[in-house]
Order: sequence, then C-alpha cells, then structure tokens
Amino acid sequence: MEEKLLRDYARLIAREGGHVIKGDEVWINAGLEQPDFVTMVVEECYKAGAKSVTVYWHHDPASKLSYKYETVSSLAKVSPMQLAKFKYWVKKLPTVIHIISDDPDAMKGVNQNKVTKSMAKRYPKIKPYREAMDGKYKWTIAAVPGKAWAKKVFPKLKDEEAMEQLWAAILKTSRVDGNDPVQNWEEHNAFLVSQRKKLESLGLKKLIYSASNGTDFQVELVNKMSWGGGVEFAPDKGQFNPNIPSEEVFTTPMAGKAEGTLVASKPLSYNGELIEDFSISFKDGKVCAVKARKNQALLEKMVKMDEGASMLGEVALVPFESPINQTGLLFYETLFDENACCHVALGAGFPELYPGALDMTAEKRKEIGINNSMIHVDFMIGTRDLSIVGIDKNDKKVQIFKDGTWAI
Repeated sequence: MEEKLLRDYARLIAREGGHVIKGDEVWINAGLEQPDFVTMVVEECYKAGAKSVTVYWHHDPASKLSYKYETVSSLAKVSPMQLAKFKYWVKKLPTVIHIISDDPDAMKGVNQNKVTKSMAKRYPKIKPYREAMDGKYKWTIAAVPGKAWAKKVFPKLKDEEAMEQLWAAILKTSRVDGNDPVQNWEEHNAFLVSQRKKLESLGLKKLIYSASNGTDFQVELVNKMSWGGGVEFAPDKGQFNPNIPSEEVFTTPMAGKAEGTLVASKPLSYNGELIEDFSISFKDGKVCAVKARKNQALLEKMVKMDEGASMLGEVALVPFESPINQTGLLFYETLFDENACCHVALGAGFPELYPGALDMTAEKRKEIGINNSMIHVDFMIGTRDLSIVGIDKNDKKVQIFKDGTWAI
C-alpha cells in the first residue's frame, strides 16, 4: 500500500478521529497485526501536540487461551492494577484510539457459557468507572487489515493480495483518497450534522419500519433526545469522530417501547463468532423471540446478558447506497457493516444525547427511558426497499427513509 495514503490515514485518525490537540494524553489499543502503522499513528499524535502516547497491545490467540484455561472466577476478577487504570482513566480522561484488526472467527470454539458468565460477574465491578467516563472523553475506532480478517473477506485471494484489497477497501470507505482526508471528513461531518438537525426539527415521537424481508417494527422515541452522527463533543475535551468510517445518524429510543420484528440484513459478529440469517421480535418493549440459522443459542445468550440486553439502546439511519455498501463486501466487522445500512443496537443507550443526563443518576436516566446494559450490540437491518416513517407529536406521518435511503 502506498505510504502516503497510510500516512494520510494515520493523520486522519489522530487529528479528526481522536482530534488530538496540544497537551492531550493519548492511549492506543491495538492488535499485533500492523505495528508499523500503529507507530505512524503514535507519531501523528505527537505531531498534533500530544504530551504522551501509550500503546496497549492485545492478541486474540492469547485471549482465546485465557478463556480456555482460566476459571470463570479468574476471568471475572478485576485486579488492583486494572482498577488503578480505571481510576486513572476517570480522573484524567485521556483520548483513546482503538485500532482494530480482529479475526471474525477469533473465538470460534470457545465455551460461550464461560464467556457470558465471566462478563456478567465482571461488569458490575467496572460499571461505576464506565458510567463516570461516559460522554466525557474523546475516543475513536479505526481499522487496519489482519491476515485472518482479510482472508475472511477475500477467501479466494492469496494472503498478500487479500491484505492489499482490504487495505484498499478500508482507505476508500474512510475517505482517504489522495486528497486531504481531514477536509474530506469535515465536509462529510457537515452533511451528517445537517441530517441530524432536520430530524430534530421534526419532533418525532415514533419510527415505523417495514421491508419485504419481514421487518415490521415500531419504536417510540424519547422527548428532547437529540440525534448524533459524525462529529461529537466531550465536555471540556472538545470534538472527535467516534467511528472511522461512519455514515450513520443515530439516537437512543425509549427503552421498553418497541413492538414487532426486525430481520437482520447482514451477519453479526459477537464474541468472536458469527450469528447468521437471524431475526429478533419484540413485545411490550422487550425481546420475546429470536431465530437464527447459525448460532441461535449464542443470540439467545446475548439478549439475556442482563435486563437491558433485551431492549434497544440505539436506532441508526444509514442510506443503503453508502460507500461501504457500494463496495459489495461483507466486512464481518461491525464498524464497517453497521455503516453499510440502517441498524439498531441492543443494550446501552447514549445518555450524552439527552440534555443533562451525564450528571443524572442511573435511576433518573431509567425514568427518562435511556436503556442501561453491559452490552451494546449493533445489528444491521437496512435493505434496498426499507421504509421508515416517522410520527410527529401531532400524529402526522413523515417519510424519513424510502427505498432504503434518505427521504428528507
């Protein structure tokens, strides 16, 4: 891959993704697949003015061994060192950059009961720290190719060619095209923000989804809840772009106010395994039934992780003709596939989208309708014929999406 494009991408991640500025402390979480590129990102963070940059490396095969050999109690333990890191994180709120390259099948064969039980026991110990950080620090997620991931996306190509093709797809969908990528993103952000403002001006109280694949669904929205998408802001820290790439405009719906069935339009990678050809049905706001051709048992475990796992925390609007969908690729990675078409998420909502919610108690957020859960799992529902109709406060119908794309 051309070095200039890689350097442009590294600069984009540092300056537009994490929006690193003078004096920032930066943490980078990365796999071992692309150490040279991660080093580029480190340098770009320093060039942007970072006072320090720390890289935390991880490796899926090593993580898989921990699930194989450790007990549930051991996996659920939060060591004093980890607690100290969380406390520091809450106090200093460093800018966090996640550079992912995970194998979609990394955890294939792992005992999912052990994973689920350990997560359920571990989460209450770290929950107070996560809640204390929510919406208050700058962060971004971007991707680089990994060999196993590239072969999953391009199974007929040789390793080196698959890696090159995945690099090309990542850079294209991230708007790294040889021109100034930061300017490209500023223009893209302006469009997403304009769509957010249009939606907020409509004063919608409900969304109704329908598609020929069987999707027939409606969900209520929270009064005064804003819409997000593209550039976001952290109090006292400034702007950042959470996802590179990103095509979505999203909000947090009313927890416990959803009815009907959503049919997934793409597979879901969850806990290192793929759930395929599935649908999720809701009654009285909660999941009442799931069906999947592959890994139904895993899907059933997911929606029972805790009380909030069976309710929605996000609805996101993405046009079917998005640059990601135009590649014709299934990336087997939520960062890309969720930005290919419309999606929703089970689990935690976004308190930062509601005025003053970051300073509210968990009980008050629940009263408003903001879902709380240890999970936030996106799955894709966008199709070429998806229709989304909004209902405003005067019960007037507004066509939001028609034939899978924006109608406003």
